[in-house]
Amino acid sequence: MSEQIVYLNNVSKEEQYRNLLPQIEALIAHEPDWIANLANVAAALKMTFHFLWVGFYLVQKDTLVLGPFQGPVACTRIAFGKGVCGTTWKEGRTIIVPDVEQFPGHIACSSESKSEIVVPLFDNEKIVGVLDIDSSELNTFDGIDADYLEKISSFVVSNYL
Repeated sequence: MSEQIVYLNNVSKEEQYRNLLPQIEALIAHEPDWIANLANVAAALKMTFHFLWVGFYLVQKDTLVLGPFQGPVACTRIAFGKGVCGTTWKEGRTIIVPDVEQFPGHIACSSESKSEIVVPLFDNEKIVGVLDIDSSELNTFDGIDADYLEKISSFVVSNYL
């Protein structure tokens, strides 16, 4: 098992994702520990795209609890339906926020966060957590991010839960 990711420079975002996806799959394919894999996925995404914050919140009873992440200190617990993460959990869909200041009820874990994407982690039809990514720039995320991050999230969950 290789624990090294090859990062591409000066290519499109989609090319970066296409390069990264099979590497993430290879990196975590033979590691049975869920937390270790979430940590490596967060690191690979942060290193590839230089996002402000990449991490996971995991469902524990009626709360999302901070899991493995890369970036500044984060909010530890998020209630169902609150902020972008809690809304993603409630609605069961990926949410892209071009400007976090415009999202009603946004939870400002970091004042540096300007845009955000949150992807639900589904185990069958049950949400077990979310992948949360923040950028220090406005309008960072789009359908390309949503498509590839949903693929990554699906692969991570389907192999370990």
